[in-house]
Amino acid sequence: MTFSFKHFICLFFLLAFSLYKANATDIIRYVDSKTHPDPKQSYFVDLLTLALEASKTEFGDYQLRPEAIEMAQERTSWMLERNEFIDLTWRMTSKDLETKLQAIYFPILKGLMGYRIFIIRREDSHNYKSDISLNDLKRIHSGQGHNWPDTEILLSNGFNVTRGYDIYLLDMLKKSRFDYYPRALHEPWFEIENEPQLTVESNLMLKYPAPIFFFVNKENKRLSKRLTLGLNKLLDSGKFEQFFLTHSVTAGIQAKAKTKTRTVFELKNPLLSNEVKLLLTDKRLWINTQ
Repeated sequence: MTFSFKHFICLFFLLAFSLYKANATDIIRYVDSKTHPDPKQSYFVDLLTLALEASKTEFGDYQLRPEAIEMAQERTSWMLERNEFIDLTWRMTSKDLETKLQAIYFPILKGLMGYRIFIIRREDSHNYKSDISLNDLKRIHSGQGHNWPDTEILLSNGFNVTRGYDIYLLDMLKKSRFDYYPRALHEPWFEIENEPQLTVESNLMLKYPAPIFFFVNKENKRLSKRLTLGLNKLLDSGKFEQFFLTHSVTAGIQAKAKTKTRTVFELKNPLLSNEVKLLLTDKRLWINTQ
């Protein structure tokens, strides 16, 4: 009789705890810079919201909480690793980053970060002919963020790279500290909107596999499972593709960048983990510029 009562109590609390977890409100904090706001970040916040909505039946409600903290990418990842101030970030992945944080293995930008076109000084357009050789391009000085995976990718492929903090790179380009600034297809027009000295180079493009993932703390199993479920629901329903094609940050970007008429140089990315390499075979996850 005593055993049955204890069994009943254990079952009651187990069911109550399960019900609580299913109806808990997940609070997800992320960095939202006020000093250096970036309109492109709306893509990630909007996709995050869709993924959380898609997983409400299984995981319950949620609350997104933008935190006005000013910090560079590297420090953001460090704070997330320590489980302080934020619960999630999004970054281009690398093997090293995946050992420190839990990647949600879903390329949320369809590999767009690996298609690089250049911001250049307007008067230098004649230096970038469509028939330029890869070796000649490598001799021209490029600029990238000092702790970006792209920097390591370009260096490993033999490019001349000048490092700098992201908020100063356009000024460094204008001051001729380097000659071209490779940016993902969707990025340069936002960034040079008020920069009459600069333009988007029209003939060339670099290409390498470079997924951006959502990252959470290694111990945050609940959020990891929730985002994985939500993103894959969006993929299977076709909503992810529709979101990518119609969002203001990515809509029509291949036509705008004229990717089909550019000379493309394919590079290797030595920073990819085995988990990421397995994703490369699923064509639904990646853009196609052909």
